[in-house]
Amino acid sequence: MVEIIDKIDRAILRLLQTDAAMSVDEISGAVNLSRNACWRRIKLMEQAGIITGRVALLDPEKVGVPLTAMVLIRTNAHDDKWLEQFQTALRSLPEVVGAYRMTGDLDYVLRVRVADVPAYDAFYKRLTSRISVSDISASFVMEEIKETTAVPL
Repeated sequence: MVEIIDKIDRAILRLLQTDAAMSVDEISGAVNLSRNACWRRIKLMEQAGIITGRVALLDPEKVGVPLTAMVLIRTNAHDDKWLEQFQTALRSLPEVVGAYRMTGDLDYVLRVRVADVPAYDAFYKRLTSRISVSDISASFVMEEIKETTAVPL
């Protein structure tokens, strides 16, 4: 079910996506709403699952994982048992920061954060020891042109 959100909700969400640490007072002032009305809207959006969490965004370089790899996976196994093993493996590997089931030639794309190529190699060995794939390859990101967590509103 899609929740109906209005112009004020969208403004609140834009602000929170920019800085989730903003106080309710700051947000209410920016959207011209009373503090209590603003707080109620935020709570309703949390309860409805529109706001799913609030996080701190880190600089990958400063925390030691500057290299992003896009891991491309093809598999011949599409049964429930393989999928469960795959999902379990991905959840146990903290380097995987995004995992996507794809249409077209690829079955899955993983976004992986590591320190360097040797760290990627160690990740690769741990992943392939836990699941069987018919083909796996990686491309390393040379430059991040755009990276955002914000959903377009």
